[in-house]
Amino acid sequence: MPGNQVVTLDVWRVPRRAVPRALLRMAWLPWALRRRRDVSFVKLLGTARGFGVAAADPVRWAALTVWNAHARPIDAFDRIAAAHVRLTLRPTASRGRWAGREPFTVEAAKGDRPVLVLTRARLRPTRAATFWRTIGPVAATLNDADGLLTAFGIGEAPIGFQGTVSIWAGGRQVNAFAYRTAEHAEVVRTTPVRRWYAEELFARLEVTEVTGEREVIGWSAEQA
Repeated sequence: MPGNQVVTLDVWRVPRRAVPRALLRMAWLPWALRRRRDVSFVKLLGTARGFGVAAADPVRWAALTVWNAHARPIDAFDRIAAAHVRLTLRPTASRGRWAGREPFTVEAAKGDRPVLVLTRARLRPTRAATFWRTIGPVAATLNDADGLLTAFGIGEAPIGFQGTVSIWAGGRQVNAFAYRTAEHAEVVRTTPVRRWYAEELFARLEVTEVTGEREVIGWSAEQA
């Protein structure tokens, strides 16, 4: 029910020597979290310094978790992390599915807060190469977008399961980039025709709280 769901995005930076332990956690931790009664949805994610297959960041890992009531620490990654940030989120819009599910309970926006935009897609193998060629100009315009606080890639697998996280000063800046930037507007317009995705999810979530070291995701303290 609205009001009971809590969404968190945890991002950890681990020492390079701990990367093998991080990979082991990526294998068993999703299963362990899904068994908990207080977790309704969870995805463990790799991250990228930018967008694209070649930008993977082996020392930074993430978890998107939907809690049924109260968010709890994810100790297994906390124990090996050199730095950690947790964003507590309120979904305000969501379209599509992730692993066959609609993970978020959408609520009305409650204030002029930063907005996290989550995109996630399972690419059709026959269209992956075209997708990456087309998305390049959009990624190039993102870095200079007005109101962008930080952005990075996420992925469940090296090629076919891809996504992005971007954090904006507010909803107005998100709309300006999404619908008034020519490159992005063209991708939005042609996506249904090109049928890049076998499954997709687009969501907006208000950032209601940030705890830890936001520099882990490239969000500087000066932009708080």
